[in-house]
Amino acid sequence: MNTKKRSFESICIKDEMIENHHAHVLPIYATSTFVYEDIEKAMDYFKGKSDTHAYSRMSNPTPDFVAKKIARLEGFDETKSLETFGVLFGSGMAAISSAILACIEAGQKVITTNNIYGTSNQFLASTLQTLSVGLVYSDLKDMQLLEQQLLADKSIKVIYIETPTNPTLECYDLKSIATIAKKYQVYTIVDNTFSTPYLQRPLTLGFDIVVHSGTKFLNGHGTGISGVAVTTDEELYKKINQNKKVFGGICSPFEAYLLNNGIRTLSLRMKQHQANAQQLAEFLEQHPKITKVNYLGLKSHADHELAKQQMFGFGGMLSFEIDGNFDTAIHFMKQIQFCTVTATLGTTDTLLTHSASTSHSNVPSEQRKAAGISDSLIRCSVGIEAIQDVIDDIQNALSKI
Repeated sequence: MNTKKRSFESICIKDEMIENHHAHVLPIYATSTFVYEDIEKAMDYFKGKSDTHAYSRMSNPTPDFVAKKIARLEGFDETKSLETFGVLFGSGMAAISSAILACIEAGQKVITTNNIYGTSNQFLASTLQTLSVGLVYSDLKDMQLLEQQLLADKSIKVIYIETPTNPTLECYDLKSIATIAKKYQVYTIVDNTFSTPYLQRPLTLGFDIVVHSGTKFLNGHGTGISGVAVTTDEELYKKINQNKKVFGGICSPFEAYLLNNGIRTLSLRMKQHQANAQQLAEFLEQHPKITKVNYLGLKSHADHELAKQQMFGFGGMLSFEIDGNFDTAIHFMKQIQFCTVTATLGTTDTLLTHSASTSHSNVPSEQRKAAGISDSLIRCSVGIEAIQDVIDDIQNALSKI
């Protein structure tokens, strides 16, 4: 079957290329082991001469199928054919850590920004240090500075970024970063969780690896934990897959099944997330108790034009600063009645998080503030409900502070 000409939406929905059966919906292979056809097949497997399934820590048809589907979506390009390879993990952090470790060795360094997800920062700044891997924070919007740093320090081997960032929604120029990185033989990794491949495909712009927390918009319903790493480099893929095997951060067949169900409606959901986020951002920008709104769909956002160039839309994430301090933000959160107060994102209902007291509470306050994460910043994952209900709830909470 020729699947290369399928539209993005059809790839999301159709469970084509399911192995060895004619099921309409992807089955859950709830098994730890698989039976060898004969002893010769077993011998070939352990010699690395066969890709048959043997043990679910190594491979399982359900998560393997979903990894391939996401890889196809990340590599989707109507103008050219891009071969991609995906690995599914038990969480976004398992994908992130395995991808970085596939690209780095002791004595080398990772360069990143100071405005990435708190646990990603913890991994880079703490865990990697115990493995003698260094960390450099930089302004990766400054291409001249980046090139100077790579030229001066040959130990920098990985560039790790988020774009848009969590939670300030800053954008980085993927194509320019990838071009400079290739010049100095540096790997590039980007967290694409906020955008999903529906809105942004960094591999088509030259990046080496894309990672996701599949828990978020890809799943879309808050029903499971998962992560994924996708690359165009087959050797990198083998290293990432090996890390999945030896660290054991696998995605269970059931979690993969839930993720696949979410991906079926990805296109429809992302359209509504974005439409609602645009309306909420415009409302907040005019509110007298809001001092700043971070949403890429607003012309006031510093990265609005860059987002238009490298994305297919502005997404369902935004953040805003309340006129006040840490206590003001906490009081606001206590007044919320309709929206959901929780520290995740990407589900069908609108979710509010106070970053300074939750997701970035382990990041030093000086680093938070340098990244634009003030004590009164509220992150909002805009859902697909009737947007007026969301606006009314936030309006009511703001009126009580």
